[in-house]
Amino acid sequence: MDSKPKFFQKHPLFKDLISLVVFVACVVLGTMILNAFVFRSYNVVGSSMENTLQNDDRIIVNRLPATWAHFLGQEYVPKRGQIIVFANGDASGVLTCEAPVGQVDQYIIKRVIAFPGERVTVKDGVLTVYNDEHPDGFSPDDDTRVDDNNGPKKYSSGDVDMVVPEGEIFVAGDNREGAHSFDSRSGLGTIPYCRIIGPAAIRIYPFSGIRVF
Repeated sequence: MDSKPKFFQKHPLFKDLISLVVFVACVVLGTMILNAFVFRSYNVVGSSMENTLQNDDRIIVNRLPATWAHFLGQEYVPKRGQIIVFANGDASGVLTCEAPVGQVDQYIIKRVIAFPGERVTVKDGVLTVYNDEHPDGFSPDDDTRVDDNNGPKKYSSGDVDMVVPEGEIFVAGDNREGAHSFDSRSGLGTIPYCRIIGPAAIRIYPFSGIRVF
């Protein structure tokens, strides 16, 4: 039997150093996996989502629905009324699937209003969606507006009459009066499914305003 002391027994500090490096590497790798496939956090910038979200609010986005859909080879389709985060386009601002989501540095948060084939109008300050189930039109905010201080504002600026293209969605901020929200009503255009990061899951800051969406 070899009675010579093993290397790590002779150099315990070296063993501790390797253990620390492995631990840090696992933490970094785990964080990257969580951010890419499970949860991701974002700061709200600007007033486009008032009064639901305020400037500097911190939210957690649930990446799991989009991750699972992509794993199955499908597009992730959010629900109407959900607040979602999506990646901005390429350097020209064009929102296409050719601009890799992982290579953008700007993300936008808006509310889902309408889906492919649906007609969206804004007339006299009223936003209306028309589809086969509602040929006379309906308000997409009925289930998301809690009151005048929580949810989409009733008045919507703009003059819109369009049909949402295939594979895309119509989005709008909750603060729709004037030029507070740059969205599908005001030049941003409709959003391809492939650009969606996921739905907002929880607001974690400010601590006094923690809420689940």
